[in-house]
Amino acid sequence: MTRKLIAIAAFLAFPLAGLAQTRSLTLDEAVAAGLDASPALHASRMRAESSAARAREVAAARLPSVRLGAGYTRLSEVPDFQVTLPVSPNPIVVSQSYFNNWNLRLSVQQPVFTGFRLEAGARSARMLERSAGFDLAKDRSELVFAIKSAYWGLARALQYEAIVAETVGQVREHLKDVRAFFDQGLLVRNEVLRAEIQLSNAELAAIDARNAVEVAQTALLNLIGLPVDTKIELATSAESQAGRVPGDEEAAAALLDAALAGRPEIKAAEFRILASEAGLKAARSGWYPQVSLAGNYYSMRPNSRYLPALDEFKDTWDVSLSVSLDVWNWGQTRNQAAQARAQLAQARDGRKLLADQAVLEVTQSRLALIQARRKTEVAAAAVSQADENLRLVRDRFRQGVALNTDVLDAEVFQLQTRTAKVQAAIDLVLAQARLEKALGN
Repeated sequence: MTRKLIAIAAFLAFPLAGLAQTRSLTLDEAVAAGLDASPALHASRMRAESSAARAREVAAARLPSVRLGAGYTRLSEVPDFQVTLPVSPNPIVVSQSYFNNWNLRLSVQQPVFTGFRLEAGARSARMLERSAGFDLAKDRSELVFAIKSAYWGLARALQYEAIVAETVGQVREHLKDVRAFFDQGLLVRNEVLRAEIQLSNAELAAIDARNAVEVAQTALLNLIGLPVDTKIELATSAESQAGRVPGDEEAAAALLDAALAGRPEIKAAEFRILASEAGLKAARSGWYPQVSLAGNYYSMRPNSRYLPALDEFKDTWDVSLSVSLDVWNWGQTRNQAAQARAQLAQARDGRKLLADQAVLEVTQSRLALIQARRKTEVAAAAVSQADENLRLVRDRFRQGVALNTDVLDAEVFQLQTRTAKVQAAIDLVLAQARLEKALGN
């Protein structure tokens, strides 16, 4: 009975599981799912949080520190301190010995002047925190572009599979006509073989297209964190994402300005420069005196400041101002400053390299977008021409005034133009996404 119930439950659950594996997905939903599921983006977010915590830690060093301590000490037994006077037959105890010592201490310490080290360190940590935030934005932008690329890669594979499947059907229909003409003695066996070879090639292309769909779908599922057996139905078309293309020089200059102002990696580099400048200031702090103020409050039993000592808690306090200056440390401060200057130069060079890369990437993305727009127009016209050409050639073939090879060539031309149209449409949305990434969006 139990086995029957398990079998019935499995039978009922199987179709439900199959239905659960199919999911309609828009581009925005794919991006949102990928941002939530990405371990790389989570690691980047944790680096940003670590930088924020580090900034708070460094800033806390400028505030007074308060420490509370307590202790107990057991001393070895020694005789009391006594003196003998001629007028007294018995020794007089001057100080009694106590072997159990208790102490409670409250200490407050405030750095007064550290040669600008703490101030510069806090500023450097804040700048690195800001830099980490923009690094997170850069990683997010790259992940969004990767998800969009995978989404459109799957769209391209699906459309190509549909085109190849349609071509297979067309070749099969043409093969029927060829075999009919062969049966009537109007074509030789070689023409039938040509059509059969064309069909075999189309079927091979269909197998490759299905494999490309599986690979592209797996890549997208891996990025957005869905099970690999999920079937994706794309709900966003490439045509709905095609944007306007800037074409004049004024628009190109505006794009470059927007990239330099909006790229998160450039902003991160700018904050690293500010952090390095603060680091140089902190490295030079060793050339200045270090001043600190400290205060302590004691409650001890016995308290050695009270004479004679008593076995009871007595409270005392002290306040001190200390000043220290490194007279000679074998060039340690000078070498630290040299390291900080080198790091500052590296940060400035890194920012310039990123700016040059941004200019190049924006220019390439803009030109690629313009080229992709033109290709879509040409490809659309070519498909119309190829469709009409195939229709005319088929009609002529059925009328006996066109060759079998003409039909086969027309089918190949149609497949090529349709594939080119799909490629142009996907290239257009990818170029748009690449330009958005180059602009820091």
